[in-house]
Amino acid sequence: MINTDEQIIQQPKSPKSPEIKLHENSLSRTMIAVVFASLVIITGYTLMHLDAAGIQLNTAFRELATNLQQMFLQPSAGTDGFMPLLQALASSVLLSILTTIIGAVFGFFFAVLASKNLTNAYLGAGIRIVMAIVRAIPTIIWALIFSIICGLGTTAAVLGLSFHSVAYLTKAYSESIEGIDKSTIESLKVTGAKFWVVVFQAIWPTIIASFVSWTFIRLEINFANAIAVGAAAGAGGIGYQLFVASGMSFDFHETGLIVYLVIFVTFVLEFIAVKIRQMYLDR
Repeated sequence: MINTDEQIIQQPKSPKSPEIKLHENSLSRTMIAVVFASLVIITGYTLMHLDAAGIQLNTAFRELATNLQQMFLQPSAGTDGFMPLLQALASSVLLSILTTIIGAVFGFFFAVLASKNLTNAYLGAGIRIVMAIVRAIPTIIWALIFSIICGLGTTAAVLGLSFHSVAYLTKAYSESIEGIDKSTIESLKVTGAKFWVVVFQAIWPTIIASFVSWTFIRLEINFANAIAVGAAAGAGGIGYQLFVASGMSFDFHETGLIVYLVIFVTFVLEFIAVKIRQMYLDR
C-alpha cells in the first residue's frame, strides 16, 4: 500500500552561476601599475632634488593671490580696448568654424570610404592607418609644420586645424556608419542602387544626429586650438592677444577679461550644440 499522505516535492537544483573574477590579472593592468609607479618615483626624485634656493613661498603665494585678484576680480580691456579684443575673438571663432566645416566635408567623404560595411577592406584599412597617424600628431605641431611651408599667418593655422579635424572626424563618422544595420544597406544594394545613392538614402538619414554631435564637439576643440595656434603660428586672434597680455606686457587685468570672453564663447557654443542635438533627436 502506497502512502500518499506525505508527498515529497524536490525542487530542481539551480545551475551553478559562473564565478566572476573582479580582479583578474592582465598585461594591461600590470602595465598601468608599472607606469603609475614609475611616475610616482620620478615625481618624488624630482621634488627631492629640486633647487629651491632663494624661493620665498610666502611672497610667491601672496603675489599669486594678487595676480589672480587682478585677473578675475578686476578685469579690464587694458591698453588694447574692448572692440579690438572682440574683433580678435571673432577672428578666432571664424577660424574654428571654417576649419570645422572643412573637416566635416572631407571627414565625411573619407569616413564613407573607410567604413568596413561600405567599401573595400584594403582601401578602408589604408585610410584608417593614415588618419590614425595624422591624429597622433597634435594640432599645434601641424600648424607649426605648415608655418614652415607657408610662413607664419592665417594660412598655416587653417591648414593645421583642418588637417587634424579631417582625421578626427573621419574616425568619428566612420564609427557611426559602421554601427548601421547591414540589412538596410543590403536591401538598397539588391535593388541596384549605386554607391552614393546608398550613402545618401540609407547612411546620411541614419547618422545625421551623431554627425551633428561630433561636428559640434570638434568645433569646441577647434576653438580651443585656434586660441593656442593664434600665438604659436602667428595667426592672430584672441590667442595672440592673450599671449601678449600675459607673457609680454603682464597686463593681468586684460588677461582676465580675455579669459572671461573665451569662457563666454565656450558656453554659447555648448548651448547651441545642445539645442541642435535636441532638434534632431525630437524628429
